[in-house]
Amino acid sequence: MPAYNAEQTLAATLADIPPGSVDEVILVDDASKDNTVAIAREMGLTVIAHPTNRGYGGNQKTCYRLALEHGADIVVMIHPDYQYDSRVVPHAVGILELGICDIVLGSRIRTRHEALSGGMPIYKYISNRILTLTENFALGQNLGDFHSGFRAYRREVLERIAFERNSDDFVFDT
Repeated sequence: MPAYNAEQTLAATLADIPPGSVDEVILVDDASKDNTVAIAREMGLTVIAHPTNRGYGGNQKTCYRLALEHGADIVVMIHPDYQYDSRVVPHAVGILELGICDIVLGSRIRTRHEALSGGMPIYKYISNRILTLTENFALGQNLGDFHSGFRAYRREVLERIAFERNSDDFVFDT
């Protein structure tokens, strides 16, 4: 979990992950100014705290690197901001275990109402819709949320992707 100031939503995100569906939760805190690290440690998570903010992409790099170092066969990245339905984590893992695909991308935007009532600020919703429309058009895709904070990867994919070369900023996902 790449975290930044997630003290208000971390517990709810974790509580919704069905028991026994993950082997380990690694939280990488990107120099939060709140009590995210203390709360995560109290919950028994593996916690890495960046001393300085490395950016959204930099945080994800640490998450993926640590998951691979810890021997994960499947890596699920979900933001602890409670904008994603963490109850479906085992379903994403199941799709990968069946060999149907190598990557599963979740979406927080099935409907505008769900996105906004789930805590997504209106300015982020509008920006996301415009950016996703543009990226779908440019790349010939039909994704609902290019910049999803809920992703699941087979280990082999992360080992092949040179994600360390990606930006440390928000364009990491692109």
